[in-house]
Amino acid sequence: MSPILVIKHGALGDLIQAFGPFAAIRAHHPGARIDLLTTPPFAALMRRAPWFDRVLEDPRAPAWNLPASLRLARSLAREGYARVYDLQTSARSSRLFHLMRLFGARPEWSGIARGCSHPHANPDRDRMHTLERQRDQLAAAGITTFPPPDLAWLDADLARFSLPARFALLVPGASPQRPEKRWPAEHYAALAATIAAQGATPVIVGTAAEAPLAAAIRQTCPAALDLTGRTTLVELAALARRALFAVGNDTGPMHLIAALGRPAVVLFSAASDPALCAPRGQCLRILRAADLRDLQPQTVLAALAGLDAVSAPSP
Repeated sequence: MSPILVIKHGALGDLIQAFGPFAAIRAHHPGARIDLLTTPPFAALMRRAPWFDRVLEDPRAPAWNLPASLRLARSLAREGYARVYDLQTSARSSRLFHLMRLFGARPEWSGIARGCSHPHANPDRDRMHTLERQRDQLAAAGITTFPPPDLAWLDADLARFSLPARFALLVPGASPQRPEKRWPAEHYAALAATIAAQGATPVIVGTAAEAPLAAAIRQTCPAALDLTGRTTLVELAALARRALFAVGNDTGPMHLIAALGRPAVVLFSAASDPALCAPRGQCLRILRAADLRDLQPQTVLAALAGLDAVSAPSP
């Protein structure tokens, strides 16, 4: 049986929202070898996932570096893929469709590349939420069954962190290029102080670059635990499984927390549209303010208190 290729690079939130499609593709091709082409930051994570036999890394050379693009296309063409599911659906991933043909590869192709065998031609695709758009794309390629993705592999031993019994996650970061997507650190600090006063430990997570945000929060709430830059993505998932709840901005870790079905409140500004890209989960509340500086901690606390199955501080 000829192998299958799935293309999905990221960012993190986009990758997590493809977990359902990944599971559907695996269920549709139970006996095939399925490879994932992704970027190096997510390769280690996806090698743990149950849906792929191999994870290939694409360093995403700039568009002007044609020799690098040709090398990648040639290596993929040699694999003899029967079908490619391009879930990235970018100009760059679509270009691979044409470059692979230069080396004699003619796989069936699900995506938006001109001339592909299974195009996602829905004129509303750019107005659809990511999850609905990907399902619609796969339906056009003959995949109509979407089993819930098995996320049991997203767990880890957290003994090295010496965590308290009761803690809540705060995710104050977001893309450094999009500061308007961040709820102010002073608001997170006020929220952290209330959480601590109610007997739970605020645990701040994020990248090492977000350590200054954690430091600002801890100035107001010294009881908060700073784990920025100290967790892997799998450890972040393990933290989410054990936390009372999570509060965070429109950023990748919140997609991971929501996908695990954990209680969470996600904060959106006018910089992004939750109708197109919000996390999905079983116990989730989305709050949106045009300017996140206007969203008060009391509003977030009230949203937490309204979540099912969550023990949250009262406002």
